[in-house]
Amino acid sequence: MRLLKQAWPVLGLLLPLAVIVLLADQFGSISVERSVTEALIKIVTVVGLYIFIGNSGVVSFGHVSFMAIAAYATAWQTCCSALKPITMSGLPDFLRSHTYPVLPAGISAAILASIAAFVFGLILMRLSGIAASISTLAALFILNVVYSNWDKVTMGTASIVGLPTYVTPWLAFAVAGLAMVIAYLFQISSWGLALRATREDEVAARASGISVYWMRLAAFTLSGLVMGMAGVLHAHFLGTISVDTFFLSLTFITLTMLVVGGMRSLSGAVLGVVVISFVTDILRRMESGVSVSGQEIAIPAGSQEVVLAVVMLLVLIFRRDGLTKGREFAWPFARRQSISETKHGDA
Repeated sequence: MRLLKQAWPVLGLLLPLAVIVLLADQFGSISVERSVTEALIKIVTVVGLYIFIGNSGVVSFGHVSFMAIAAYATAWQTCCSALKPITMSGLPDFLRSHTYPVLPAGISAAILASIAAFVFGLILMRLSGIAASISTLAALFILNVVYSNWDKVTMGTASIVGLPTYVTPWLAFAVAGLAMVIAYLFQISSWGLALRATREDEVAARASGISVYWMRLAAFTLSGLVMGMAGVLHAHFLGTISVDTFFLSLTFITLTMLVVGGMRSLSGAVLGVVVISFVTDILRRMESGVSVSGQEIAIPAGSQEVVLAVVMLLVLIFRRDGLTKGREFAWPFARRQSISETKHGDA
């Protein structure tokens, strides 16, 4: 029972998600399955953001870069060998002339993203506050410019097509569960505790002997790994990637999800994705037009962005710590257990 109680912050998230995936798989249409899969991929992405932003308190605008690095890395390995010599002639021979299985390709791509995060972090983690946030945004722009002009390797602004599409709702759920376990284990570790101490009072943490630089670098590297996992899922869900996919639009929608849910808890990261994904899907369908009593009704294009902006403003005004107030989902039997223990003590 104690082990179950300790694991509840993750199990309490996985169980309802499993029910949603099961219902979508058994009774949902293809569009519903796609929406659920997209939401699960977003959960992996936002959990990756939470590992660094939630524990350090430093807002990063550049984490989508690691998704791009992993997505292109898996594309180089799994895209058909007949096209690569023509469209991506700048690749080394072991990538240009060969196609690799999807599992080792995905694992190596995620590891490459974590290595890139470590290299970037060696420089960026020496900064704090607004300077650190702006530097991560600069890193995002640098990678976007490099990949947009690296025609012989990334095809520039054109899309890479022909990737195997093997991501199902259940696979996305499994990876989302793995991402949540990684985030929670880091959160309850001594490293996670030390990093949150730097978030609350950096000066006091330094005085206590905590290395702010190394704590942040560790979280930055681990979050890069999880973002890489999201990049691999994204690439093999759509079957195509382009550099513009991993830029400002994806950056701000994932940050919105984290802020709305509550950036200081894993539960907030997941809840924010579920709420915003549901609202976004409804608005997207309404923009396309819905039939009501035989009449086609559609809201103006762009309403989705306006509503999301209003939702984020309302959360920031009335609930600054997000929907979860920065707390994890509580053990549901805590009150019952405390009452039982009290009665037993009185007896």
